[in-house]
Amino acid sequence: MISGELKSQVDKIWEAFWTGGISNPLSVIEQFTYLLFIRRLDERQLLEEKKANTVGIPIQNIIFTEAQKELRWSSFKNKDPESMFELFTKPLVDNMTVFDHMKQVGDSAGVFAEFMSKATFIIATPRLLDQVVQLIDKIDMKDRDTKGDLYEYMLSKIASAGTNGQFRTPRHIIKMMVDMTQPKKDDVICDPSSGTAGFLVAAGEYFRDNHKDLFLDKSFRDHFNNEMFNGVEIDDTMIRIGAMNLQLHGIENPNLLKNDALSERVGDIRSQYSLILANPPFKGSLDYDAVENSVLKTVKSKKTELLFLALMLRMLKTGGRAAVIVPDGVLFGSSKAHKQIRQELIEKHKLDAVISMPSGVFKPYAGVSTAVLFFTKTGTGGTDKVWFYDMEADGFSLDDKRNKIKDNDIPDLLNRYHNLADESERARTDKSFLVPFNEIKDNDWDLSINRYKEIIYEEIEYAAPTEILKDIETLDQERNQALAALKEMLRQ
Repeated sequence: MISGELKSQVDKIWEAFWTGGISNPLSVIEQFTYLLFIRRLDERQLLEEKKANTVGIPIQNIIFTEAQKELRWSSFKNKDPESMFELFTKPLVDNMTVFDHMKQVGDSAGVFAEFMSKATFIIATPRLLDQVVQLIDKIDMKDRDTKGDLYEYMLSKIASAGTNGQFRTPRHIIKMMVDMTQPKKDDVICDPSSGTAGFLVAAGEYFRDNHKDLFLDKSFRDHFNNEMFNGVEIDDTMIRIGAMNLQLHGIENPNLLKNDALSERVGDIRSQYSLILANPPFKGSLDYDAVENSVLKTVKSKKTELLFLALMLRMLKTGGRAAVIVPDGVLFGSSKAHKQIRQELIEKHKLDAVISMPSGVFKPYAGVSTAVLFFTKTGTGGTDKVWFYDMEADGFSLDDKRNKIKDNDIPDLLNRYHNLADESERARTDKSFLVPFNEIKDNDWDLSINRYKEIIYEEIEYAAPTEILKDIETLDQERNQALAALKEMLRQ
């Protein structure tokens, strides 16, 4: 949980960028990310130097040569603003700027360094650069939780939706999906539209919160740090932000692919993952020639929300499972493609659950109604009954302010989902219930909860009009008597 002091520090950094002329939230986060990375490079070198001095051997992983010492955070942070700015904008050391060096560092700098080629330094004044550097320098970055909380809070300040329905998924919804899927120690996890890597981060935190003992096992640590976390993202800015987010949460070597997940270029990713967690783009439309053939064979559509479901089936191993956010239209759309993908999930694989979420979950970014689908890839069917849950509250108000409130269905949802044996007796009037395969088939594969939920209408009896009029007359008489009594009191 982020402290008040840390919030204040981040707010000051945000305000400094804003007043300094950088008002686009993504640009702020991007420049903040670069400076964090530059600081981390110096901290890594300091650690290597400490190790070398302790055991009396040369430094193993050199990030800065002796000639490049002025490019180090610990050096330039103490310079005057103009001199510091020159180091960022003029190639004064080894024909490089601080920014050039950051973009050129090798494997020792971690996966983030792979995505730096198109990074651009846009801080325009020495004063702003100095102000932000000094503010960042005051933040204690030794603790992993602190670093993660800091970055998450910075990301929470993104207040505008992206294109094609790409917007930040609320962290409590991500956590709910992770808690429902309960990642396993040997899982290979993927988000094919990874963005800021929120799902991958939450999966990593799940192990730290629930299975700390696993980190005593070297083979698990190796798997956790190198193979477990995978993402695909088309946007350069997002993949850099996502890589930094993962690193600050203690995941040093995630496998992030900069590409369009639906394209032919990643068509060889098949049956590789045991768990997919995702909130793919909504409302997008692609030409058929931009989509890999096997995806189109599963569902002939131009809609991204349908294509991504087909993509996930291709990416999953047999027995692999997925939790994915979809717009409500996926559940009841009447087009051939909508019915095709629903039939595919229910008839050829195993659809486990459908969570209907309130429309305010994504406010203030968007008011779209959404649901979460949970399914398992089998290739041979297996859907017996599908579990439905009607989430009416998620712990926050459903207006643009999204203030914290007491009403929250998520704890109840998790409890019920992990005790499905108790759900068989639930009535269709309850918040959750099971619907058999044949009933869904008979309803043209419709997955909207309102198709199956029974609503109880309470009969309210009202008094006859004549009785209501009598009551009004009686009240009028009483009012007139009270007024008369008041006037008499005032005369006395």
